[in-house]
Amino acid sequence: MTSRLAGRRVALPILLLALATQAAAHNVTEGHAGYIQEIWGVHLIPFLYLGAKHMVTGYDHILFLLGVVFFLYKMKDVAIYVSLFAFGHSSTMLLGVWFGWGINSYIVDAIIGLSVVYKALDNLGAYQRWFGVQPNTKIATLIFGFFHGTGLATNILQYEIASDGLLPNLLAFNVGVEIGQILALAVILIAMGYWRRSERFMTQAYSFNVVMMSMGFILTGYQMTGYFVA
Repeated sequence: MTSRLAGRRVALPILLLALATQAAAHNVTEGHAGYIQEIWGVHLIPFLYLGAKHMVTGYDHILFLLGVVFFLYKMKDVAIYVSLFAFGHSSTMLLGVWFGWGINSYIVDAIIGLSVVYKALDNLGAYQRWFGVQPNTKIATLIFGFFHGTGLATNILQYEIASDGLLPNLLAFNVGVEIGQILALAVILIAMGYWRRSERFMTQAYSFNVVMMSMGFILTGYQMTGYFVA
């Protein structure tokens, strides 16, 4: 029993590190990057698909979204917070690509990793214990939404999408992101609904948020390592 527990303790950091190295926050796969570079004109369905795929496979998005809704029990509250995140994410992604705004991808992706850390600590009640204050969670969700969108815009700009059909394609991509977000959110809420019925939920919630915080630190460390090495 002891050896099995020790094995799990060793395996968990390795699993988290593997997830972090595969995530590379907002990278577009090579095949999709080649497609983006080669097309010309309006291609709504492909960009819709790319947007949806980006969301459902984006570990950073899913982790942050999970953290945001973790202790939200009313659908009204879920809708408010997810809408704030969606607005922040959508606005900086669209404006960033349209106007050519971009910052170092490693830096912005490191900040996105810290957004996961922030939300996990918020769920753990750390800010009230440490500083005696509770940050405005709605404003924080919006601000980190801006960073998530900036991270995606920064990487999209590297692939130099053709100017012809740019706006419709970007809008289609953004709609795809929102569709993907709804799908991911539906799975999260269903799973959370079952989990919250367990008598052990509150105890397990603490451990889960500690793990989520660790994943955020790993994502941040991975990106900062890439920044200094590159």
